[in-house]
Amino acid sequence: MDQLDDMLHQDPDPTETQEWVESLSAVIDREGTERAHFLLEKLVDSTRRSGGYLPFDPTTEYVNTIPPHLEAKMPGDAAMEWRIRTLIRWNAMATVVRANRKPGELGGHIASFASSATLYDVGFNHFWRAPSADHPGDLVFHQGHSSPGIYARSFLEGRIAEEQLDLFRMEVAGHGRGLSSYPHPWLMPDYWQVPTVSMGLGPIQAIYQAQFWKYLEHRGLMPKTDRKIWCFMGDGETDEPESLGAISLAGREGLDNLIFVINCNLQRLDGPVRGNGKIIQELEGVFRGAGWNAIKVVWGSYWDPLLARDKNGVLRKLMMETIDGEYQACKAFGGAYTREHFFGKYPETREMVANLSDDDIWRLNRGGHDPHKVYAAYHAAVNTQGMPTVILAKTVKGYGMGAAGESQNPTHQQKKLDDEAVRHFRDRFNIPVSDEKLKDVPYYNPGKDSPEVQYMLERRKALGGALPQRRRHTDVKLKAPELPAFEQITKGTGDREISTTMALVRGMNLLLRDKAIGPRVVPIVADEARTFGMEGMFRQIGIYAPFGQKYRPQDADQLLYYREDQKGQVLQEGISEAGGMAAWMAAATSYSISNQPMLPFFIYYSMFGFQRIGDLAWAAGDMRSRGFLIGGTAGRTTLNGEGLQHEDGHSHLLAGAIPNVRAYDPTFSYEVAVILQDGTRRMLEDQEDVYYYLTVMNENYSHPDLPLGVEEGIVKGMYLFKDAGKAKKGEPRVQLLGSGTILREVIAAAQLLEKDFGVSADIWSVPSFSELRRDGFDAERWNRLHPEAEQRVPFVTGLLQGHQGPAIAATDYVREYADQVRAFIPDGMRYTVLGTDGFGRSDTREHLRGFFEVDRYWIAHAALAALAKDGKVNAKDVARAIREYKLDPDKPNPLNV
Repeated sequence: MDQLDDMLHQDPDPTETQEWVESLSAVIDREGTERAHFLLEKLVDSTRRSGGYLPFDPTTEYVNTIPPHLEAKMPGDAAMEWRIRTLIRWNAMATVVRANRKPGELGGHIASFASSATLYDVGFNHFWRAPSADHPGDLVFHQGHSSPGIYARSFLEGRIAEEQLDLFRMEVAGHGRGLSSYPHPWLMPDYWQVPTVSMGLGPIQAIYQAQFWKYLEHRGLMPKTDRKIWCFMGDGETDEPESLGAISLAGREGLDNLIFVINCNLQRLDGPVRGNGKIIQELEGVFRGAGWNAIKVVWGSYWDPLLARDKNGVLRKLMMETIDGEYQACKAFGGAYTREHFFGKYPETREMVANLSDDDIWRLNRGGHDPHKVYAAYHAAVNTQGMPTVILAKTVKGYGMGAAGESQNPTHQQKKLDDEAVRHFRDRFNIPVSDEKLKDVPYYNPGKDSPEVQYMLERRKALGGALPQRRRHTDVKLKAPELPAFEQITKGTGDREISTTMALVRGMNLLLRDKAIGPRVVPIVADEARTFGMEGMFRQIGIYAPFGQKYRPQDADQLLYYREDQKGQVLQEGISEAGGMAAWMAAATSYSISNQPMLPFFIYYSMFGFQRIGDLAWAAGDMRSRGFLIGGTAGRTTLNGEGLQHEDGHSHLLAGAIPNVRAYDPTFSYEVAVILQDGTRRMLEDQEDVYYYLTVMNENYSHPDLPLGVEEGIVKGMYLFKDAGKAKKGEPRVQLLGSGTILREVIAAAQLLEKDFGVSADIWSVPSFSELRRDGFDAERWNRLHPEAEQRVPFVTGLLQGHQGPAIAATDYVREYADQVRAFIPDGMRYTVLGTDGFGRSDTREHLRGFFEVDRYWIAHAALAALAKDGKVNAKDVARAIREYKLDPDKPNPLNV
């Protein structure tokens, strides 16, 4: 007896089994599948209570989840939609091929959209609603490599001109009319809504957007609607940790406004996803285990008759046994190969296709290419309540490309087609392009009055309008509070000592009191809110919990107890910086996506910010996010005791690389206040597409009052904190610059220089070397391009001009941070930079600052050494400083130890 017989005949009592099956079938016929499912669950529960171990199998058979008799029927004109789909396929292919027949190797992708065209087409024609007066609109995360297909649809709709298609990936030459390679809101601000091509970022963003929509609804900022988020991704993309890392959140919170569509074309970028396994089965188990509704769309309608004849389950068994690598080979090598190597494995299945030609076998379609199967899955997804849905749609990568790339390992890189491949594509999809014109791969548009275009426009009109589309500005007008509203933190603290972290939290609380802006403040923490002094917000505004608080918290008898609430305002996202950042991005783009401006604050350990979530931070800039990122316990010597993995010395360099980030390292509470007010005004009131990064520290010290007239300097990045007064003739003088907590060491160094060496020092607070750098290079560029005009003076140059002596800068960051402004130090002024280059250490702040050579003694020594080079003091003074300040001249460079 062979393996098949073992499987089919291992039942010791087939008659009894048949009776149970018939009974269950009768229940299904009379009372439906839900009643049958309930009875099965009861039977399983009873068996387990009796001691029987019944492990949960998270996967189902390798067939469609929705059987043919339960499929929702697709409305509309199927033949017309097929015709439209073929035109879009052709124009998408032509866009890439024409681009790559030009000089310059522009690149592009054909195969990804070729596999997913039907998945998009059904959504555009029947499901995806645009924002309108009647509906807030759905949100679609398009798979990045499919962008040519989205442009091709817009071309037929008349939204994109033929000339623009020829500017695909030519944004510079296009002078604003070019089409970006992938979805980029920064480059096409009226079109794309979310950037997705950095793989894994689309899925995690979609999950937290769905959560934030529920947050807006529960807090009464938006009415409850049936709007949905649709996230498209490839099966290979699920290897990225961000793709699946947050799916349990969606299941736990029952995000039924979220739909994932995974294009299972069984290939990564250059080969099979699970050649030795089955990616659809794997993903079904993962998502079902996380509480998702999983819908498999594996086989197209041509398979239905074969499956209906599969009475003994041999075909289903064969489908389960066959692995992805074999499925790819079958599609690549055609019908005869499939007959022998797939159906030929068992006599029963070979007999099933005996009357089918090889062409018939080759036409047995995959579910993701069958609009009727796709429609049924989408219909089920939008009507699912209480849980998110994932649709696993099996497709063929490079569908329609024939020998040029259909189901072949290198197909992802295919961007050029020869004339014969183009001819095959034309014939396959019946495109009315003559042989004479074929060599030019012309676009084809039947015209705005054609039945095809009119049908497309009518469908979109019924769904609210064109997609994709992006809102640049919110209609909600908000007025930022003026600086006096922050008086609590612009006034000095006197003898009280606080940290800049506490100043920041107080500033947030002042914003929360504002009647208009307060409800729109979204505090976000990944974890350790108490570390940042935010526990007062727990009781004040509550922690968002979609189902409310179902337990009595352990600290309920305390004043600042842990309070969860469905209307809570704080988003506590658990130990996940990526999750916290994705939640922040959802709030930071709410002005555009939901027409609801919000002011999010994401507070985290600065070392775990741009370094860990840099790709999301870059995407946040691309999608024009607005909000505050707060890097807590920042600096390499401030977080004493934590050590190498926690101490940040470079986040400002990473922040400075993102063009629309405004990054600051304030020292005093009044600096925090000025930056908060400026950012709130620019982002909420003026609706500028910028976001702010503030580093704050946990070191407590007293803070002075806001000095007169320094607001502009704080925002621009530098101001004179202490003027040493008019210099006496021949008196040595230095310019000392600092930021963050090291500014206090700079202040102390100035006192040492005055007391021990008679050197006076002007002290400069530099909240942002990054802003000074940008201003300087902007002026330098303008001057080069306008040689005959009055030359601009960089801000830092203008401040230091007229001040005597060398300049010494010290920060809690690597030297490169303060060294950014070296080019703009006035001619003749020596510039020395101290910083915390090297790995962090666990120790006290005092020891760490000595180790990294940024404490007051090293700063004073550096000033004397610079003065000696300028001939203002002698070498003996420098040597005396080394002795008196107990500096070790043979100490190893901290960069190397």
